[in-house]
Amino acid sequence: MNRFVAFFTSKFRSIAGEIDNVSGLLLALCALILFFSLRSDHFLSEKTLVTIANQIPVQMVLAVGMTYVLIIAGIDLSIGSVLALCSTVLSLLLIRFHMPLPVALLFTTLAGILSGFINGLLSAWLSIPSFIVTLGMMEIARGLAYILSDSRTIYIGTGIACFTASLWGGISVAFLIAIAISVVGQLLLKYTVLGTYLSGIGTKASDMPLPDALIRKIKIFVFSIMGMLVALASMLHTAKLEAADPNAGSGLELQVIASVVIGGTSLLGGKGSVVNSMFGVLIMAVLQTGLAQLGVDDPLKQLITGLLIIIALLLDRYREQQ
Repeated sequence: MNRFVAFFTSKFRSIAGEIDNVSGLLLALCALILFFSLRSDHFLSEKTLVTIANQIPVQMVLAVGMTYVLIIAGIDLSIGSVLALCSTVLSLLLIRFHMPLPVALLFTTLAGILSGFINGLLSAWLSIPSFIVTLGMMEIARGLAYILSDSRTIYIGTGIACFTASLWGGISVAFLIAIAISVVGQLLLKYTVLGTYLSGIGTKASDMPLPDALIRKIKIFVFSIMGMLVALASMLHTAKLEAADPNAGSGLELQVIASVVIGGTSLLGGKGSVVNSMFGVLIMAVLQTGLAQLGVDDPLKQLITGLLIIIALLLDRYREQQ
């Protein structure tokens, strides 16, 4: 009986802790929705909410991987360029080589995993900061995307429209895929030994000594997972545009990092949550959509978004000092 009570007490405290962690983000999200609803007659509508839901799957998928990378005290600046490269590879396989869709998706996934594996290998085994490694990969991937596509947009049409098909109420398949990836990402992080190892690696916890070889393998694994998710995001992005653009994903890495940091994941590593990162993605999406409905021009939107990123970084620094 005592074990039964202790079990449920532990679970209740865990759930209460999770609610407390997201309460601030939930309040911020509600405040934004309330503000834009008062300023725009069209914001709080089914059409706007469905539009936001169908706009964020790419950011959601990438935020899951970036949460993992930041927790191990790394960073990946190459995701926007690798997304463009994977999108180009997918379009070439479908249009130029006439490969069946499943085979093209498989090779695109392998391309993403390979880029992530190289990032992890150079960063973990050669002890080169991931900032520098992924900065180099960012240029390499963008250059390859331009070379393979002859710097032109490659139109695919409805060849991979399965990702953008609308289901209930206009919600797309892509959004459901992103939700599923987020749930799996949170469960792995919260309830498996992998999540414990990631936090330990990020904080360099002395109470959880791990062999250096194992730490390197885990870091390579995390960057490879990041690459795989970038490949998946490229499929969703290509399906939405019905084309592969070598310029796609420019600046996307900063948006994703900002969303994850707004969600409370520490840039210094050791702490993070996929659920909180999803709130960060939602806050960024609501902000962008609300500003667009208010008729704010792009330069001012960039200024406001930049200020939000700086505020998130200051909050991250404040949390680290507490």
